Amino acid sequence: MARLKDIAEYVGVSISTVSRVIQNDQTRNVNPETRAKIWEAVKELGYIPNQHARNLVTNKLTKNKTRTMKIGWVANPKQVETNPYFVNIYSGIHDTLTANDYTLISITKDELENEALLLKTIHEVGIEGLLLIDRIDESLIEYIQQMIPLVGLDFFYTDKNMAVVDYNREAAIKMVVQHLISQGHREIGFIGGGVNESFEDLHAEYRFKGYQSAIEEAGLVVRPDWVINTKWKMENSYEEMIQLIKRDRAHLPTAMVCASDLMAIAAMRAVIENNLRIPEDITFFGVDNIEMGKYASPPLSTVEIPKYEMGKMAAKTIMEMVEEKISLPIKLILPFELVFRESSKIKRT
Repeated sequence: MARLKDIAEYVGVSISTVSRVIQNDQTRNVNPETRAKIWEAVKELGYIPNQHARNLVTNKLTKNKTRTMKIGWVANPKQVETNPYFVNIYSGIHDTLTANDYTLISITKDELENEALLLKTIHEVGIEGLLLIDRIDESLIEYIQQMIPLVGLDFFYTDKNMAVVDYNREAAIKMVVQHLISQGHREIGFIGGGVNESFEDLHAEYRFKGYQSAIEEAGLVVRPDWVINTKWKMENSYEEMIQLIKRDRAHLPTAMVCASDLMAIAAMRAVIENNLRIPEDITFFGVDNIEMGKYASPPLSTVEIPKYEMGKMAAKTIMEMVEEKISLPIKLILPFELVFRESSKIKRT
């Protein structure tokens, strides 16, 4: 079995540096490239850090484990409390696990990314599986999978060797843009957010990719000044839409495709406050079909995402993995559909 010394020699660093990375010691910095190499070595050499973890792996391999009926859930607490999209996913997870006598345990990113806390959470708290909806360091995914099953929700983990429950967000936005083009729109903007830790990288986000692809396939041009990266904050959507209007009120997009209903509702307020009409001056289309979209002024056209069902299927998948009924990293891609309301009823001629 690999030791710290083996990891250090493999990477070409000191044993203390390896220890700091594995223990997530923040008192001294280790550059990101070295950190990544150390975690890669951990995976390649099969390093298991202490007896607790060895016991977990041994139990997993021998099927000799005591059932705790506990599943961990890693999500941004603010999102679960305030964003209707995540509230519905959580409800699907909670209801399904509870109905099958499982307990859902909330876990923070810090607890996962600190190796000592991670092992304590798995071994002492006794979680048998983990649901991820908040992004964690990707180098930890395989490390955690040595001990317990993982299921990822949302788009972060679609291309990883793990089970995922999601919808095709690129195809969803592409369908929205194609619908708007069929309605006569040629000047179409986009409101969304990026995918990295600071939400800066908009071009890597699947909904933006769907927008860009549909625009280019139609022979149209993406105008950067009509693309808003809100970093997933409603106030940014509102403020940036005001700035877009002020920059060139005489030449505005005729439609805005929004990566979430919350971003759309905030931007719609900016349009109304600047004495423009929806949909006559600017059409709006959102994603998620949250309840408040029905009561926006005007009611918001959107993409219906099966949020509760996503949670339900994620819960069923993690239960089947924990109970060893399935072992393959299955990908469940749920369907979506367009919902038409007054915010997109006007056809362009």
